Amino acid sequence: MTEIIDQSSHIESNTVAVLRSSATVKGGRRFQFGALVIVGDRKGRVGMGYAKSPEVPSAVEKAQKYAKRDMRSMPIMGGTIPHEVEGAYSSSKVRLIPAAPGTGVVAGGTVRAILEIAGVTDCLTKCYGSTNKKNVVKAVFEGLSKLRPGATVGTLRGQNLGATVIESKIERGKKFMPVASKGPKVKGPVNTVGDDRKGRGGRGRPRRDRGSEGGGGGGEAQPAAAPKA
Repeated sequence: MTEIIDQSSHIESNTVAVLRSSATVKGGRRFQFGALVIVGDRKGRVGMGYAKSPEVPSAVEKAQKYAKRDMRSMPIMGGTIPHEVEGAYSSSKVRLIPAAPGTGVVAGGTVRAILEIAGVTDCLTKCYGSTNKKNVVKAVFEGLSKLRPGATVGTLRGQNLGATVIESKIERGKKFMPVASKGPKVKGPVNTVGDDRKGRGGRGRPRRDRGSEGGGGGGEAQPAAAPKA
């Protein structure tokens, strides 16, 4: 669950894992808690922090401070990453694949927490090897550090690369996304059937005449039949 830790810069925090460790001493066991925290502003800046403390709240607070110091920027293009990238750390490997608008973040809990708090809304991911949370987080950050926007790559090569494949996919996907109307809301249609039926009710059905015999169906009351001779 995310929480806002800095109102001025809109930095949010998400505690990915709380790990417990113990040491056997002369008097018994001494416990310590380690907190793995992700912080970001949902605008392309994200950081990771890990800290230990005898109590969970103090461990989370220390990890948030370390994560704010470690915040780094990453390029985002239309809600997704500019190109496919792969990051590895120890025995964990994470692959990040760009996706069209409307796809969403298809990832596990650890990778999803990083991408969403960084501001990525559409991305496909796949983890290989160990799923240890600390290793997976470091593998994702190692992959994010490799991201380069197309304009930067073109400048380094001294060429005009033009529109990339991902940019064309984003433009095609935007055509199928719903667009919110900025004008006033249109009122729904009003049922006017029956307005020209001389007060006999709407939807073409005659209004019941309470004075008719048997309380039935409408129209003018029929005269009683004459008795037979």
